[in-house]
Amino acid sequence: MSRIITDIPAPIVLSSGSIHWRDHAERLLVHAEPVSRAGLYLSLAIIYAWFGGMKFTDYEAQGLVPLVENSPLVSWFYALLSVRGFSTFLGFLELSIGLLIALRLASPIFSVAGGFLSAGLFVTTVSFMISTPGVVVPELGAPAITVAPGQFLLKDVGLFAASFWVFVDSLKAVIRR
Repeated sequence: MSRIITDIPAPIVLSSGSIHWRDHAERLLVHAEPVSRAGLYLSLAIIYAWFGGMKFTDYEAQGLVPLVENSPLVSWFYALLSVRGFSTFLGFLELSIGLLIALRLASPIFSVAGGFLSAGLFVTTVSFMISTPGVVVPELGAPAITVAPGQFLLKDVGLFAASFWVFVDSLKAVIRR
């Protein structure tokens, strides 16, 4: 009988503490990853519930006017709907997206749709940075942006990334079922 001898290199250990640290980190990740995933889904659902709910107020409807009326992507809505009508439509849309994202608990297929719609909505709002007057501080020039509307819209870059991550994460869960 022949013997197969394999040379397996011994792991390089810098100190006994580094392996111990890695074991603890691995155990932490087992719990931290699902908690962070749930936190991301929940935070997006809360943001949509809050912002969507505000769209039913006149205050919010009027606040959208400078963004919407200057946008080549969505300004045409004002020809179809009143300012309040568009804001109400947007409120229903945002509440629906938030619900779809939250329904990840029931099935990831819902959050696939929610993440996709959310990413599309945030692409639209980020485009307002180009079409809305007053985003750039004139005396400082680009990249200096105003608090409102500039920094208000800039947060949507991060929300787009979170939305796209929800879409991809949910799609991955659907495909792997």
